[in-house]
Amino acid sequence: MMRGRSDPAQKKRTITILCVLALFLVFLYAYYGSNFGSQSHGASALEYGRSLRKLGSSYLGGDDETDGKLDETLTKYGQEDGDDDITVKSIPVCDDRHSELIPCLDRNLIYQMRLKLDLSLMEHYERHCPPPERRYNCMIPPPIGYKVPIKWPQSRDEVWKANIPHTHLAHEKSDQNWMVEKGDKISFPGGGTHFHYGADKYIASIANMLNFTNNNLNNEGRLRTVFDVGCGVASFGGYLLSSDIITMSLAPNDVHQNQIQFALERGIPAYLGVLGTKRLPYPSRSFELAHCSRCRIDWLQRDGILLLELDRLLRPGGYFAYSSPEAYAQDEEDLKIWREMSALVERMCWRIAAKRNQTVIWQKPLTNDCYMEREPGTQPPLCRSDDDPDAIWGVPMEACISSYSDHDHKEKGSGLAPWPARLITPPPRLADFGYSNEMFEKDMELWRHRVENYWNLLSPKIEPNTLRNVMDMKAHMGSFAAALKDKDVWVMNVVPEDGPNTLKLIYDRGLIGSIHSWCEAYSTYPRTYDLLHAWTVFSDLEKKECSGEDLLLEMDRILRPTGFIIVRDKQSVVDFVKKYLPALHWEVVAQTDSSSDSDQDGDDVVLIIQKKIWLTSDSLRDSE
Repeated sequence: MMRGRSDPAQKKRTITILCVLALFLVFLYAYYGSNFGSQSHGASALEYGRSLRKLGSSYLGGDDETDGKLDETLTKYGQEDGDDDITVKSIPVCDDRHSELIPCLDRNLIYQMRLKLDLSLMEHYERHCPPPERRYNCMIPPPIGYKVPIKWPQSRDEVWKANIPHTHLAHEKSDQNWMVEKGDKISFPGGGTHFHYGADKYIASIANMLNFTNNNLNNEGRLRTVFDVGCGVASFGGYLLSSDIITMSLAPNDVHQNQIQFALERGIPAYLGVLGTKRLPYPSRSFELAHCSRCRIDWLQRDGILLLELDRLLRPGGYFAYSSPEAYAQDEEDLKIWREMSALVERMCWRIAAKRNQTVIWQKPLTNDCYMEREPGTQPPLCRSDDDPDAIWGVPMEACISSYSDHDHKEKGSGLAPWPARLITPPPRLADFGYSNEMFEKDMELWRHRVENYWNLLSPKIEPNTLRNVMDMKAHMGSFAAALKDKDVWVMNVVPEDGPNTLKLIYDRGLIGSIHSWCEAYSTYPRTYDLLHAWTVFSDLEKKECSGEDLLLEMDRILRPTGFIIVRDKQSVVDFVKKYLPALHWEVVAQTDSSSDSDQDGDDVVLIIQKKIWLTSDSLRDSE
């Protein structure tokens, strides 16, 4: 046998084995790609974004011993363990496919975890948060070509297409003037499914039906807060702003994907949610008007439970404006629905305030009188006396009527001042918390002074129209938002789920907000807020033993590039946050301690941060 000469048979066998192996690998790829689809996307993100405490050696520039030490900083700030001077150098970036990730409203997660949900009850559109081992602990990248959003008020009418690269609604709703694709922008003519010719005319017609002065829906300041369910791209709420009416526009992340994202990109208040099985995160008696324009909701299901949820949210004497075929169509099916719905609302003691063409407006009673006069056994029943209508975080809806307290029954209404006096007038429900009028006024003055100082610190970086969407992450009585009244901004006031439910005071002041736990991700798209205000939010998280790192990543997710964060907390928290600034691409704008502000709480420190624009290699562009 000659050395160095290959055997042809052996060579053929080797080639055959390599081919079989290659085919096997292709089969594995095809199998997992086709069977798990989006799950593979999740895996890739998780591969990039495993818990930072497990990646200490890679991302902190230390050794493996750092991992255990860093774990302590998740819930304990300022521990004397020698690690306070460690700076996080980098944080993993999620896959580009996750640029619009909403962790607690992620349908891929539902599929991966095989959650048993009732689709007919819309459970798949409700919040389902990932357990710690499935969290995408990585930074959400902006889409390719992302630009700093167009400023308000121009943004009400147009946004950059690159920021929300979805034109499905523009084509599907082209005959209804929801939105129109125009070059590198998407414009919003103000139309809707029911109001093709503009929300402004439709709003005036509702006011006219109710005989309000000058066809102005704010009714001389008495109608201030509105709830728009199934809001589309929120043009109804957007056009109410000029009448000093603020709207909580609600829609799920359903087949009309990105409608709430468009609303927030436009600078219009909006929230991702659905009328499903859980109470909405708003307290009872929050809105003067609820609105549904062809929102495709089956109001008769489950003994009228969804309509009863609206009833819980409406103030005494509040209205429900309903524009739908059932209100005017003459075919047998629509007539049947209309008759059943009319009978239901009559048993709920609602009356028809006005009915014209395609719209009916019902009004809720001012007192308990009608409830008390119903025949025994009338359905739906009154709620149990121990049912708290303001218990809302993760609480199932009830098919019952929330009656008024003795005080509200005697007052024959909410007893609220008209807007704008409502903002600074002590609300009647202060007594529910044992707060005095004096405490309310002191709180208002304290935050007026603090916000003035904030703006002085921000002034080198902002113009009058720099900020639009603002979130107060721990709003208490809403005095931070009240102090911003003269700024052209709106504020989402967030109240912790485990503290006093002061959100009803916030709504009584003519402001809006929601209940939330910052141990979880918020129900909004990435890049939707210009300013986040975090007053002792990190200290509260420490008490709950939740991850400060997770909160930083969540704040980065919902903050727009070039947006700002105000952290007001103890020094150890500020030191903790500053360790992550380089990795998050944040930079310090200003920092003050208690010695420079007579109104600061004891050890409070204020840290103001700006988020830089950063882009992945696929979307690299000039960041100027």
